[in-house]
Amino acid sequence: MKLGFDNEKYLRIQSEHIKERISQFGNKLYMEFGGKLFDDYHASRVLPGFQPDSKLRMLMQLRDDAEIIIVISAVDIEENKVRNDLGITYDVDVLRLRDEFISRGLLVSAVVITHYNGQGSAASFRARLERIGIKVYYHYIIEGYPTNIDLIDSDEGFGKNDYVETTRPLVVVTAPGPGSGKMAVCLSQLYQEHKRGVKAGYAKFETFPVWNMPLKHPVNIAYEAATADLNDVNMIDPFHLEAYGETTVNYNRDIEIFPVLNAIFEAIYGESPYKSPTDMGVNMVGNCISDDAVCSEASYAEIIRRYYTALCRLADGNGTESEVNKIVLLMKQAKISIDDRKPVVAARERKERSGVPSAAIELEDGTLITAETSALLGPCAALILNATKHLAGIDHDVKLIPQEMIEPIQDTKVNYLHGRNPRLHTDEVLVALSILSLHDDNCRRALGCLPLLNGCQVHVTVMVSEVDRKIFKKLGIGLTTEPVKKN
Repeated sequence: MKLGFDNEKYLRIQSEHIKERISQFGNKLYMEFGGKLFDDYHASRVLPGFQPDSKLRMLMQLRDDAEIIIVISAVDIEENKVRNDLGITYDVDVLRLRDEFISRGLLVSAVVITHYNGQGSAASFRARLERIGIKVYYHYIIEGYPTNIDLIDSDEGFGKNDYVETTRPLVVVTAPGPGSGKMAVCLSQLYQEHKRGVKAGYAKFETFPVWNMPLKHPVNIAYEAATADLNDVNMIDPFHLEAYGETTVNYNRDIEIFPVLNAIFEAIYGESPYKSPTDMGVNMVGNCISDDAVCSEASYAEIIRRYYTALCRLADGNGTESEVNKIVLLMKQAKISIDDRKPVVAARERKERSGVPSAAIELEDGTLITAETSALLGPCAALILNATKHLAGIDHDVKLIPQEMIEPIQDTKVNYLHGRNPRLHTDEVLVALSILSLHDDNCRRALGCLPLLNGCQVHVTVMVSEVDRKIFKKLGIGLTTEPVKKN
């Protein structure tokens, strides 16, 4: 994989910048962490070289001074909202996040349930957390938020919320996903701290959009595509432009909330330390891009990937046409089409020739390998075999897994496990290869090439099973599929 991002530089200068911000606020800073603290696969896709756990590794350099608050919306609990990348609900992810943070030696001080309005599911979740010793607090819906500043900045607004007790200089506020209410928790805590005589500050750590890159840079357009379901819009920060005459990029929600933050700071300090939403940020990602062309190309691929994801969500009944249409507009802005994703063209051509579901993979050197559905193998399993044979220098006509070995597996799937699809999935093919590799040099060589698939791109002309999807993810393969369900 070509690298376009200097991860080591990022770890170094990002932690230094946060320390500087803490010192500006009397040694008490609430920092809203946008995006994901780890498992940030979007960042690693559009910034090749960025590691999915980079933000967590950076935070660990500050762990003696930091504690974490995890925020979840009562509305998301009630609706069983799911993280699409992991396939788990937000409430389950709260526990997963907590366990991950604790295992890294980080202090998790509390969980805050926001948008609370008496939802029974939220109350049950609180009781569940408290039974295992986790401190839980409620933050309530404030009528007219975020424009009713007089109510927000009062005892009937932020003052009505539970005060979250914290002990360390840096309080990181994070959540399973967007729209959880992280910023409101930070602002509420500023109000509550002021009432207790503590001069606390606020900062925002948001990887995207990248504030010091052009508004229509592919990296920033890819962020809009990633949040199309939220209808986030990247914008020039008008406050920053007015204050400094400098063009910077932010997004609509931060710009809309800025007057609220300003009013709260003015109530606390008499004046606001920030003149713009951009001032609030501490993100140094834009300073660590080492190859703009590489990141631009990766971002184009991500926009197309998001388009196919939205199409499949719509086909499954989980998405909307407006989400799809927004990404179509973003593709036009970026001047790209689905044909710019080479595996799409190759997979479609293979399907046109064969008349059956097909798949294609683009290897690191640009080579395109294709495969099709057969009586024995699904397109994903066949593609893994074809790709590894090519990488290992094995003739395409060589059968790595003999038919007499595949047929008993199919028999078990259909007759004993009552499966409808007798064809082998990718995991079954890899297990078979592993067994055969004990005595077959070709199988051993093919297995040894699996790491070379990391970073490669795949397209399949039908929606694939969850098993195949997870295998591709574990191998580090970027997957898109047509919004066509298997027969």
